[in-house]
Amino acid sequence: MAKRIMVVEDNDLNRKLFCDVLKANGYEVVPVADGQNVLETAKKYAPQLVIMDIQLPNVSGIDLIAQLKQDDAFAATPVLAVTAYAGKGDEDRIRDAGASDYLAKPVSIGPFMAAVRGLLGD
Repeated sequence: MAKRIMVVEDNDLNRKLFCDVLKANGYEVVPVADGQNVLETAKKYAPQLVIMDIQLPNVSGIDLIAQLKQDDAFAATPVLAVTAYAGKGDEDRIRDAGASDYLAKPVSIGPFMAAVRGLLGD
């Protein structure tokens, strides 16, 4: 059975790219455009990995990672954070919130898939 990955990305092109690449590599994908739907969607689909954009409208991806990690159902679920705004200290804040790994945009397919496979143990 394919492993399920939830992709939280407000940018339509980035979300489609991430989802298409993951599907092409045999993963089941749950796209989420609005960060306010993350916990509800995670509870409904129980993803094995969450790919989280950090810069989202209305809510910070860092806050969403922390919320997921505080929920017993997702405390052990790895989170791959992706962000275009990689300033000094950002990676530390993202990892402190509970992200398992971190990639700066623009994301190249090779490192992206290597990070996904590493977090899923594939």
